[in-house]
Amino acid sequence: MQNFQPWYHGNITRSQAEDLLSKAARDGSFLIRDSESIQGAYALCVLYQNCVYTYRILPNEDKKLSVQASEGVPIRFFTMLPELVEAYYNPNMGLVTHLQASVQREEEMDEEPEPSLPPQLPPRNFNDVKENDSFDQSCKSLSDTYLMRLQHMDLSTIPEEHEKAIQEYFRTSICTDAEQAQNGNHNLPGLKKLTMAICKNLNSEISRILPVLEVFHKVLDQQLSPGLSQFPRQTSADSSQSVSFKLEQLTKLLYSIEDKTKSSLFESAGYDGGHRKSLIPAVTFEVKQESLGINTKMFLKVDVESGKLFFKKSKDGPEDKYFVHNKILQLVKSQKMHAKLVIVVETEKEKILRKEFVFDDTKKREGCCQLLQQMKNKHSEKPEPDMITVFIGTWNMGNAGSPNNIKSWFQCKGQGKTRDDTADQIPHDFYVIGTQEDPTGERDWADTIKSVLRNLTNISFKQVAIHSLWSIRIVVLVKPEHENRISHVFSDSVKTGIANTLGNKGAVGVSFMFNGTSFGFVNSHLTSGSEKKLRRNQNYVNILRFLNLGDKKLNPFDITHRFTHLFWLGDLNYRVELPSSEAENIVAKIKQQQYQELLSKDQLTMERNDGKVFLHFDEEEITFAPTYRFERETREKYAYTKAKATGTKYNLPSWCDRVLRKSYPLVHVVCQAYGCTNDIMTSDHSPVFASFEVGVASQFVSKQDPNNAQQGGIQIMNCKATLYTKSKTKFFIEYYSSCLEKTVKTSEGDNKEHSDGSIKVWFGNQVELTPIISDPEYLLDQHILICVKSTDSDESYGEGCVALRAAQFCYTEFQVTLTHHGEKTGVLTGGIQLHTSEGKTTEKLYDFIKVEKDDPVTSKCKGGDFNKFSTTQAHDISNPNYMVGMAFKAGSVIDKGWSYSMPPKNVPTAGQVGKDSKKPGYDVGARSPPGKPSPLGEEEKSSEMFDNPLYGSMGKSHGRSKDQDHQQKDHLAPPDPMFGCTFKPADGEPDRPPVPTPRNRSFTCSETKPQLQPLNPITLHPLSQKKPVVPSRSEGGMAHPRPPLPAKSRPAMPEPQISKPRDYRESSELPSKLRLPVRPGQPQSQKDMHPEVPKTGRPVK
Repeated sequence: MQNFQPWYHGNITRSQAEDLLSKAARDGSFLIRDSESIQGAYALCVLYQNCVYTYRILPNEDKKLSVQASEGVPIRFFTMLPELVEAYYNPNMGLVTHLQASVQREEEMDEEPEPSLPPQLPPRNFNDVKENDSFDQSCKSLSDTYLMRLQHMDLSTIPEEHEKAIQEYFRTSICTDAEQAQNGNHNLPGLKKLTMAICKNLNSEISRILPVLEVFHKVLDQQLSPGLSQFPRQTSADSSQSVSFKLEQLTKLLYSIEDKTKSSLFESAGYDGGHRKSLIPAVTFEVKQESLGINTKMFLKVDVESGKLFFKKSKDGPEDKYFVHNKILQLVKSQKMHAKLVIVVETEKEKILRKEFVFDDTKKREGCCQLLQQMKNKHSEKPEPDMITVFIGTWNMGNAGSPNNIKSWFQCKGQGKTRDDTADQIPHDFYVIGTQEDPTGERDWADTIKSVLRNLTNISFKQVAIHSLWSIRIVVLVKPEHENRISHVFSDSVKTGIANTLGNKGAVGVSFMFNGTSFGFVNSHLTSGSEKKLRRNQNYVNILRFLNLGDKKLNPFDITHRFTHLFWLGDLNYRVELPSSEAENIVAKIKQQQYQELLSKDQLTMERNDGKVFLHFDEEEITFAPTYRFERETREKYAYTKAKATGTKYNLPSWCDRVLRKSYPLVHVVCQAYGCTNDIMTSDHSPVFASFEVGVASQFVSKQDPNNAQQGGIQIMNCKATLYTKSKTKFFIEYYSSCLEKTVKTSEGDNKEHSDGSIKVWFGNQVELTPIISDPEYLLDQHILICVKSTDSDESYGEGCVALRAAQFCYTEFQVTLTHHGEKTGVLTGGIQLHTSEGKTTEKLYDFIKVEKDDPVTSKCKGGDFNKFSTTQAHDISNPNYMVGMAFKAGSVIDKGWSYSMPPKNVPTAGQVGKDSKKPGYDVGARSPPGKPSPLGEEEKSSEMFDNPLYGSMGKSHGRSKDQDHQQKDHLAPPDPMFGCTFKPADGEPDRPPVPTPRNRSFTCSETKPQLQPLNPITLHPLSQKKPVVPSRSEGGMAHPRPPLPAKSRPAMPEPQISKPRDYRESSELPSKLRLPVRPGQPQSQKDMHPEVPKTGRPVK
């Protein structure tokens, strides 16, 4: 009944309700919407004095409704919502004011049906037929329709008895089945009788063959189990079983036999358990090595199988000089020379050598790095992986089947950022494939993908999940070795088609846990049409709100906060927003590969920049041609016009098919490939691929005695929220995390309304969170999810996330952007302090590769002279996803969702805690009292900001590639003094601790003591370098002038019992016996100036 009331707005968001009431601008204006916190409840929203008051309408056990109003007012119950609304038009009912004027719902533009939809059968609503003659008439109409269709079929190839049986079914039995369906019986006896008659011979043949296959299956069964639980012995003999059931058993047996036979063959050929033992062939790279100023040709042979790296002077030369995997200590990529790689190795005499090589191009260098990383991973003694690779593929198939050869899609071959040929044999750990307008069946499509991967990798991948909504489908496959590491698998779908009831548009999703890391994957097909950008935005919000994936305990959070890593793929249908008259000009620019001008008009990029969709998501730079709309069977011509009854419709070439990602702060994720294929042409879309290197956490089991281990703790304090709302209510905070036994709530905060319309809420009390495990190896991988809720309706007003790794070294201040249903709703600032027990962290696989921005000063000295590196000013950092701060783009600050303050300079940081330190555990509170960070001196006011490539990069569009980004940043001008930062408390709040403040540029501040101005969030670590630091791939320890990084990017923690990580990019990291004495006049290393600090670099001059 309420669906037809003008004041009922259904499931609109709280912010949309506030906007509608604000537009009404009249006291007593009201509307009713669905509650976001309680299913089946409602929220009554009333405007009074430019503030919105929200009252919950709750049903009781008898489904009668009552309003939670002011205390002391008797509760009244109502049967229907209209009755309740009518009563509250009267004054003195406990509301802030009585209801006066309802706010009308806004009419939503429905999507027009597309001609590509499959033809629909006549409606068969037998349940709606009330009279027998109407029912008989419907049956007769249905019977006549099918008999007429049968007459137009070619029946010459089928037996006469089968033809008569089908005719008889359509004449009489179909009406019987219809009557059964009307009564709720779905057995359809007429259809069952027909199929049994047609499949009579097949049934007897299956009964004869099935026992033979069962025997064959048992012979192949490695466990030689006495019985097959999924294939009962009685199956073949039971004639009462349906033909479809027997066919299913037959199909399962055939697949099982195939898999087990291949498993046995693979094992005999060097496989273990049906998955790769090692079949990656040795690869040889031609490189150049500089010696005494002369470039010498050399060859590097990477043998993943044997775990050896060979250095050869000729391609067919002897292989007597090699290093085994555990003697290859580090790979250091040059950012100045994109084809240069330094390989740090250890000789038999424990001598450290840096060998510099230049490859033919960047792709060859990346291929070599991936092979060496695969070698380290293969021969690792770790029981669980800490890094995996994920393949993401999306393809609108255009309602056409796939061609026979689609392997280029899974090999990341074609246009854009692609993998080198040398990496073809390296399989990904996960394959996630999303399709739209997919005409194939689920089983057929899954089998096709498995077959392609089996041919490429010789691995029989296991299916994690497959889920379809009409022709939208997602398939997730995994290596067999990971099968037992996956748990909590969920799948769901959301319809966003016509009236949000048809599944021709919408999304499907899959989520699961991989050991201790949560993953979410969403494949969506959004509304088509260049002019329907706003409809696409609404599709995104609906999917975000209603796709039910992940941990159900995280109910206040949408899917953007429920997963460590969320990948969103699909035909998003955002177009290039240019007039149709520009079509020829667009095609000309595409042929010249001039994509940047077109991408500046890409609707998705513009909407993201405006914060309307995919807030805080990241997308790799697009360096490939638009993937839509091609003429089929060619990729040389775009078909940008389409004749329709209403005239010519233009579909300008556009990047409709995309892959985006969003991850928690301070985690490792690097995009290795992003592009489209050139040779798959059955559809008017080209398949898009992306691959990612992703850090994962293990299912941690503490080795400490729980009775003796030091209890850890998490302290969150001095929180202040700025909420963009007109609601008149009180607020509290809830903290969620898998490392906590239960959700923790704060007390009510103190509100203060500001002239800009926002509300400032102070949560002064310190909150103590007790983790279930206190070991640093576990805690530093955890995150705290934050939800700001209202006391009147228990609804969320904003959610955010804080990484515990940010507080690894000391009390740390944070700033988190609060979002709700995909839009920014406020900002939360505060401080976090972490206490852990004693323990050590292990080196991560992604720490094996470092990045060095500026190459060391070249000195013509012999191999043992490492001292030349001590005079080099290094500008390298480690894992780009550990970097914090705000990115600078087009003269404005882009909110990246989170930032952390720098620790005081007197706090020991990474690599600066002596091995002889006696301090047990991590009582970081002793280093900086709660709420009272150490004051900054003049030098400490000069700091450096980093942009976070996880969410975008500085001075570029969201999608700029890392390589281009580094090239651009090398030439940045010195920072302007106005972009300084300070810890100065806000005016009028002298007793409050400093609040993190952002700056507008990602530069090191000048050392000339400029006049500083307080702005917004600041960085995690102090630096005194003048040049900007470029984020790059992960690296280990840090030099002293560089920021300390979380332990996830280093193999050790700053504790006495933990060995210092090895970072061989500078001589100060090399054993002292390998360094020459310091020459007169040469600056001393930091070690010489500060003996108590381990050698981690040299100061900048």
